Amino acid sequence: MERAELIALGNPGSPIAEAYRNVRSTIRTAGADLKIIEITGVVPDKEKSVFTANLAVVMAQAGKRILLMDCDSANPTQHTLFQLNDCGLSEAAASGNDIHAFCQATRQAGLDLLAAGSGVLSDLLSSERFPQLLDGMKASYDYILLDAPAVLASADAPALAACADGVVLVVESGKEEPKTVQLAKKRLEQAKAKILGCVLNNMKVDRRYDEFCRMRGDVA
Repeated sequence: MERAELIALGNPGSPIAEAYRNVRSTIRTAGADLKIIEITGVVPDKEKSVFTANLAVVMAQAGKRILLMDCDSANPTQHTLFQLNDCGLSEAAASGNDIHAFCQATRQAGLDLLAAGSGVLSDLLSSERFPQLLDGMKASYDYILLDAPAVLASADAPALAACADGVVLVVESGKEEPKTVQLAKKRLEQAKAKILGCVLNNMKVDRRYDEFCRMRGDVA
C-alpha cells in the first residue's frame, strides 16, 4: 500500500492529485528552459516535502524523467515517503563517486530519488561544486526537483535559488502570516531567484466540488 502522503500514487483520480497536475501544467507552460526547479517553504514543515514528492510523481506520470533531490538535511523526508534508504547526496559528495550510483528508483516509473543522506549539506549547497554536480545530472533527466529547506530557517534555500531555473514557494494555508510570506519572498528575490509562483497548500476543498468529482468518477 502507498503511504497516505503520496496521494498522487495511491489515488491519482482525487481532486488533490488533480491540483498537483495543475501545478505541473503551470510549470510546463512557464518556459522550456526550466529544468532545475527548487521547491521551498516559508518555515520548516513536513508538508512542503509532501507537496514536492507528489509534484514529482505527477510529472513522472506525464512521461518525463524526474530526479527528486532531497536537499533538506535538517529535515530529510523523501526517503521515508518513498520507503527507500537514506544514503544519498552527502555520501555521494564525501565519496567522490559518480552521483548517479546514489540515485534510487521509486515505485513511480520515471522517478528517481537522491536522498539527503546522513550528513549536513550546507557547505556543499553553497559551494561552486554543487552547480557542477547538477550540470552532470541534466542529461539524464527532463526535470530535477530540489526539495529545499525553508527560506526563513536556513541560508540554503537562497543559495539553491542561484542554481535553480525557477523556484516554487509553498505556503501552508492558515499557518503563516502574510508578512512572514512577504519576508520569505523578499529573501528569495535578494538571491535573484526566478519565482515561478506561490502555492497555497492544504487549503480545504469545498465539499460540493468533492461530490461533483465523485459523480464524474474522478475520486476512487
